[in-house]
Amino acid sequence: MESVDQPIIPGLPDDLALRCLAKVSHGHHGLLETVSKRWRYLIRSSEYAHYKAKEGWCGNWLFALTEQSNNQWIAYDPDADRWHPLPKFSGDYADWHHSGFSCVCVYNRLLVIGGSYAPQDSSLPHQKPLITDYVLQFDPFKKEWKSMASMRTPRSHFACSVIGGKVYVAGGRNLSCTRGLALAEVYDPLIDKWEELPPMPNPQVDCLGLSYKGKLHVLSDQVGLSDVNVSQVFNLSEKTWCTAEDIWPFSRAMQFSVQVMADGRVYTVVDWGESLIKTRDSEKGGWYIVGAIPSVILHNHARALEAFGYGFAALREELYILGGKVLKWEDAGTGRFDIVRLGLVRVCNPLVGPLKWKEARPMCGRACGSILGCASLEEENSV
Repeated sequence: MESVDQPIIPGLPDDLALRCLAKVSHGHHGLLETVSKRWRYLIRSSEYAHYKAKEGWCGNWLFALTEQSNNQWIAYDPDADRWHPLPKFSGDYADWHHSGFSCVCVYNRLLVIGGSYAPQDSSLPHQKPLITDYVLQFDPFKKEWKSMASMRTPRSHFACSVIGGKVYVAGGRNLSCTRGLALAEVYDPLIDKWEELPPMPNPQVDCLGLSYKGKLHVLSDQVGLSDVNVSQVFNLSEKTWCTAEDIWPFSRAMQFSVQVMADGRVYTVVDWGESLIKTRDSEKGGWYIVGAIPSVILHNHARALEAFGYGFAALREELYILGGKVLKWEDAGTGRFDIVRLGLVRVCNPLVGPLKWKEARPMCGRACGSILGCASLEEENSV
């Protein structure tokens, strides 16, 4: 019988063997656990988690939640080109459908904030959705969820962004303010505390938060409907709001239509007639086409199809298009459109033109279709 007291790697001191295994990215952990009982015990141990945390070796993660995955978050490891499921959160409403939340990564943690929970049980048709102030945190070192300090105001469909290591939220709606909230607040993850901010000049619902040039921009759901859009801008140092007119050509059909790279480059998806990726000239403010998102080719369908409802994420200088759906015309009978849910993952480097898209490993398990949440976590100084 194999003993957990055996050396981790025969011929190496255990401290050196631990260092070697701690450098292996998270996408390979399932495979490592099959090598031996000793390795499985180690990979799941607090010793392993604490060692990786001490060294800051969290790895690179792309988190996603799809409409089909029943609150089962999944994570992608670009180094291993593997998806794997995260543990499910076992708290209140864990089996209810979650939507309208925000998700961000800060200080090597994933935060899932607020949103609306609705029962998936069809026997409860009159049960109203619950709009919450909950904050859930996933620790990639311990690979576990826990509840953090709640927001001061329950909200869903709100603006959210990380600036300077703090999480800013504004607007949205709840059951007492269905037409929009003006309230804003900020979360400091180092002390697990929310602080109230001055309210916005005007309430906003179904809004998007963006960190741009060190300020929080709150963009309304009217973005893209005119040549000039009004956004509400929060100055962090002065703690004041103002309104600004600017051009933000974001998709009206996506929650995740904008990504800001580490060097400040801004990319967006525009889907008016065709799916294009645009970038912004930080000096002049104009938008330029980078390239198109390729159509979807199904093996049993002759025509190329345009996807919708997909996720848009940035990780390690690359842009990711995740999941989504297409409408496929079926000629049988009187003819109809069938919805096909996708698990596709497509990647490109926006600095290399023309864009060259490649397919990464598809999402795992039942994860497919519309993306309800996605966020990326990048290890600092990763090579």
